[in-house]
Amino acid sequence: MKKILLVPALLTASLALAEDYRFEVSPMIGYNFAEGKLGIQDNGHALGGLEFQFNSKNSPLSAEFSLLYSPNAEYDSGKETKFTRVAFNGVYTFENVDNIIPFAKLGAGNEVVTNENENNQRGFFLDAGAGIKVPFTEQLAMKLEAIYMGKIAHNQNGTYDNNLVTMVGLTYSFGTYEKAAAAVIPVVVDGDDDKDGVLNSQDNCLYTPAGAEVDALGCALVLDSDGDGILNDKDLCPNSPAGAKVNEDGCEILKKLDIYFGFDSYKINKDSRKVIDKYSTFLKEHPFYKAEIIGHTDSKGSAEYNQKLSKKRANAVVEVLVEDGIEVKRLSSTGMGESNPIADNSTEEGRAKNRRTETHIKR
Repeated sequence: MKKILLVPALLTASLALAEDYRFEVSPMIGYNFAEGKLGIQDNGHALGGLEFQFNSKNSPLSAEFSLLYSPNAEYDSGKETKFTRVAFNGVYTFENVDNIIPFAKLGAGNEVVTNENENNQRGFFLDAGAGIKVPFTEQLAMKLEAIYMGKIAHNQNGTYDNNLVTMVGLTYSFGTYEKAAAAVIPVVVDGDDDKDGVLNSQDNCLYTPAGAEVDALGCALVLDSDGDGILNDKDLCPNSPAGAKVNEDGCEILKKLDIYFGFDSYKINKDSRKVIDKYSTFLKEHPFYKAEIIGHTDSKGSAEYNQKLSKKRANAVVEVLVEDGIEVKRLSSTGMGESNPIADNSTEEGRAKNRRTETHIKR
């Protein structure tokens, strides 16, 4: 009994999943009931249709494009004709009821008649319809609908021709929406993240610097006034700027000195000279550091030529640092040629970024 009760539950789940699809395509077959004055034999004819629906994730209203075609309709006179209708509709989908999805539509279109007569001519029409979908699987459903069409024939003085279309077919849903990433809720685990000997659940200072002596609440007994992670009693630079990267002595580290060059050039321009001058000041304030200048090129030219050019660029930066008063023994230069690009060498912008020098600091 429990297994039987699971069936409607699974169908309902499938229905909910179907709402996550962006597109629907529905091949249809049916019958067109025409009013008597049109002169259609038996007042009707068979037809086929193809409907495309474009769903919105946040709205029950969807756009629909439909094509209806009647390949073989006969007049009372015995002559044959064909009908082609193209329509654009707004479709409103209601909430499901017992695994049935009702919908209603409203729109407009145009009808083309291949063999017109005085009673039946091509023209613009308005349509309104309703129907249901019955899901078989997550993506496949049976579709039944009825559509009324009121046509204004092009030369009948504004009178309406009336048609009622009934159809049945299958709807296939596809094109899933990207699902939003699930919200990540942080979970506090009772560990000792800052390794100060006080568990997280009892630690009022969860980010105490490593090695700091703490009280019962996990807060450092010796303060870190500038918040650089180095306690005051070990901080040789107690007033480091907020957010600055510092060394083990608490002093700010300038890790990068990026200088850029023109094509096939190792000339240092005025703007680059200002950057090097600032770097010289840093080296003077931190005499326990050495600097390695590394030169690079773009991919233009031979690898051998670029290797030499990259070395010249590194040497050019070293020469300026020496002019600024930095001891030669604290400086070294290396040429990497074109072997280490940081941007796309197939574009001018990328090549300009690759024509550069970098600096590595060593204690």
